[in-house]
Parts: sequence; C-alpha cells; structure tokens
Amino acid sequence: MKVLLPQPIETEAISLLEKGDCVVTTAPDPKPETVLPLLKGVHGLILRTGITLSRELIETADELLVISRTGGGLDNVDVKAATEKAIIVTSNLGVNTVSVAEHVLSLILALSKRLMLLDNAVRHGDFDIRYQNLSRDINGKTIGLLGLGRIGCEIGRICHQVFGMRVIAYDPYLLEEKRVGYQSWVTFAELSELISKSDVVSIHVPLTDKTRHLVDDAEFSLMKTDAILINASRGGVVNEAALVRALQTNQIAGAGLDVFSTEPVPADNPLLKLENVILTPHTAALTKECVTRMATEAAKCVLDVFAGREPQNVANRQVLDSGRWKRLQADRSARAC
Repeated sequence: MKVLLPQPIETEAISLLEKGDCVVTTAPDPKPETVLPLLKGVHGLILRTGITLSRELIETADELLVISRTGGGLDNVDVKAATEKAIIVTSNLGVNTVSVAEHVLSLILALSKRLMLLDNAVRHGDFDIRYQNLSRDINGKTIGLLGLGRIGCEIGRICHQVFGMRVIAYDPYLLEEKRVGYQSWVTFAELSELISKSDVVSIHVPLTDKTRHLVDDAEFSLMKTDAILINASRGGVVNEAALVRALQTNQIAGAGLDVFSTEPVPADNPLLKLENVILTPHTAALTKECVTRMATEAAKCVLDVFAGREPQNVANRQVLDSGRWKRLQADRSARAC
C-alpha cells in the first residue's frame, strides 16, 4: 500500500508504516502543484498543516482510502469532497491536550508575572523596576473558558486545583451529562457574563461561521482593564483589529496569542509592535513529544484502515456505511460481539 506525506513526519511514524509493508513517499515540498501529480495511485495520506487538501487534490487521488490528520483540526481538509468519494478522514483529537494546556498556562503566567517586561528591564540595567510591583498573582482569580472540550477542561482543572482559581465556562454545545459532571467546580455562564467577570479569558473553540469574531469590540468593552486574553485555538475566533485596538488603548492588560488571522504573521501586523502581547508561532502542540505522538497516531489510523479496522476519530462516519467499507463494517460487527 502506498502512503504519501506532503510534509515529512517523525521517523517513529515512518517506521510503523514501513513495518506495515507500506511504501512511503515524501513530497519535496507541500505546494499543491508539487503534491498533485504524486496523488495518483496513493492509498493513504498523512496530513500536517502545510497544505490544504482541496477538492481538486482529492479528486485527483484516484485510489485514496484514508486521509489522516496529525492534529485535531480539519481546517485544511475538504471533508465534504472526501466524503463524496467515500474516503475516510481521521484526526488526532486529544493527543495534543497536555501540550497545548501547558503552553496556555505558560502564557497566563508569563503575562501575569510580566516576565518579558522584567527580563528586558534587567538586561537594560533597570533593577529598580522590582519596586513597581508589576506582577500579579493568579491565585484566587477567575478564568473564563470559551469552550470546555478536552483542552479547555484540562486548563480549567489545573487552574482550579493548583492555583485555586474560580472557573467560568461558556460552551453551548457541551453535552448535558458532561455539564452536570463539571458543576462542582465550573460555573456556566453566557458569553457576556463570562467576559465581564474573568481575569483571564482563554479561548478553546473551533473556527466556524458561528465562532468567527466571537470576541470583538463589544466583548473587549466588557472585559476588565487588568484582564488578559489567551488564544490558542484559531486566529479568526478573535477580531484581530479589535484586539489591537484594545491593547493599544489599554482597554485590556495584555494578550497571549499562538494563532493569528493570517499565518505566518505579516511584517506590518501591528501586534508585532506592542509590548503587552506575547506571540508564539502556532506552536502550542509542537513539542518534541507531542509531534511524535501525533505522527504515530496518524500512522496507526492509516494502518487500521489498510487492515480493515475502524480507525480512531473518524470525522465523516457516514462513509463507513458505504459499500466501499463492507469489509470494515464486518470487522466492526465482529469487535462489537
């Protein structure tokens, strides 16, 4: 079976594929025009974020069985086009939870303790800045979580248990049984209430038509002037122009951003000139350990499909009922028994 990698993945994952008798090809670069001719005769594709798998590319892949994302998001896959061709699409939900949570907590602490400002002052001979008492404790403060999925829940749990923070959450899509299970330590609120009461607002929702610019001028006007905003989900969830205005006018105290409306960040983006924001290059999940986990789990999904087993986290489950997957269906029934 042939597997195409539009971008290189970790050697541990490649070893798994080769042990499964797969022929692995890595594209010279992830440009669509480079990947397009390589898709002929390919059975599996492991996808990172460097290319969008468009309808045109998917329709060229005449023998493709599975598209396996190394991450949890599917922004760069035309899932509808894949579904029409009965191609299984999988993702790696949950594999990056700990890594992203650690990154978010690092941003919260760095902003609250003013680490970048203090570091710069010491380097420039201003040791007396210590007497300005610029740092703030997060103990006893309130964190507002927009989205209480795997990552949001992990951050809330740590903030509550370790730092004694109050946790408010806004998640209209959270299942009722999970909501009930969290009620001993989470207060659920509408968006406006969460925004106005939180000392830290941390965003953990996917980018959809309903969540685009979920945080805009109106929301920033409700935030406390000493509050900070963290976004490690998708750049489009926050109106970036509104955020710049809020930071420039000190309407909020600061922001920690791992995602942006345009990536890479253009050189003329005004965020680059602001001192009350910490910027990281969409790297929350890109720890050494996490990228290995993501790649190996993505490889396992491909191998499962090749072996007639249902893989983890199928995004378009309706394809499993198509005639193409009768053998896999039989395997599912056997496992269910």
